[in-house]
Amino acid sequence: MATTKDWLPTTREGVLAMASDWIAVCLSKMTEWNIPKSAITAIQTLRQAAAAALETAKNETTRTPVATAQCKETFDALIAGMRDFKRRYFLSPPLLDSGYIALGLKPRDSHPTPSGIPTSQVMVETYLVGRHELGLRIVYIDGNPNDPANKGYRIWYKVVAPGETPPSDPDRDLTKSFFTKRKKDVIEFEFGDSGKTAHFAVQIENDGKKGPWGPLAPALIP
Repeated sequence: MATTKDWLPTTREGVLAMASDWIAVCLSKMTEWNIPKSAITAIQTLRQAAAAALETAKNETTRTPVATAQCKETFDALIAGMRDFKRRYFLSPPLLDSGYIALGLKPRDSHPTPSGIPTSQVMVETYLVGRHELGLRIVYIDGNPNDPANKGYRIWYKVVAPGETPPSDPDRDLTKSFFTKRKKDVIEFEFGDSGKTAHFAVQIENDGKKGPWGPLAPALIP
């Protein structure tokens, strides 16, 4: 059974009840929603098998390890069938809110909440991982780490050999970058970069919108 937050009920009895509601509603709406009778019949068959297997697995006289395994198998098949049914017939074309409510589903939000422009400022702290590798840790300098606008981090960097001029302007001088949603990541450098210095700066990104630069942070490449 599903253990994470989902549209499915968390109990087998709840899944059976939802399947029964779907069957009843879809039989009455199959012409309007363009659902073939054979698809509804398939869900009915899966539900009947799951209900029978649950009854056997719960009965003290018929409960065995095999019965328990068969019960799980039939519910896995029912849930897979329901997910496929939902994808095929409830999402395209989209149902009205009344249809979702009748099916025991939460109506979809057709007006996404704007996530905003990132305003937090972050920097990189580095630590040794292995030869030619540095671990990167995102550290918040300013702003709310839980701001929904903080979708991910664009880590910019430049490798500088001894004697070369280090970067001073991230916009102008940093030439390589990668995007990550993790607050800890690892970057691997080329063999010939050992002994050089990597200079990092980070911007929070959100669907093309960028936050302020963090400060430049140098690190010797092992």
